[in-house]
Amino acid sequence: MQCLDPAGFFMRFMHFAFAVLLLLPLAACATTGPAAYLVETSGPYTLDSGDVVRVTVYGDANLTNTYRVDDSGAVAFPLVGPVNVRHQTTTAAAARLAAALANGYMRNPDVAVEVAEYRPFFVQGEVINSGQFPYAHGMSVRAAISLAGGFTETADRSRAILYRRQGHEMARGIVDLDFPIAPGDTIVIEERWF
Repeated sequence: MQCLDPAGFFMRFMHFAFAVLLLLPLAACATTGPAAYLVETSGPYTLDSGDVVRVTVYGDANLTNTYRVDDSGAVAFPLVGPVNVRHQTTTAAAARLAAALANGYMRNPDVAVEVAEYRPFFVQGEVINSGQFPYAHGMSVRAAISLAGGFTETADRSRAILYRRQGHEMARGIVDLDFPIAPGDTIVIEERWF
């Protein structure tokens, strides 16, 4: 029959406890991943520089046309001049254009605005072709990387860094490849660490 050595038992217990304490931070790292991000994922689409809008003025075919939102966030609209539509939904932009037309140019104007062409998004880092690309509704980070020619050999293929303007701030988040992108986003693919 073998006797238990209390000092040996205590030392084995301490080694086990020390190993568990060392592994706890690694377990915490495994649970925090690309799902934690600061960029907003919901809300109505708002217009900004680079968008092209289709403005329909019912009853006046001469004013119905496509217009680009300029660098100042305005649409240069005939008769009334520049109308600021930056950070406005298409409904709010239509109301602003109608109000400008009602101010001495038309009685009860009926205006509709829709996005004809979204502003581009950008992909940088470890992709074959960095640059600016046309946005299509419902795109994900994965689709954006495909448009950029795919990953380089040294790319981190599990996540991306996404920059998105939110109001007057630029938000940054680490996202997975199925995260939905928006027009104007900048996606950065980092190099993977071996």
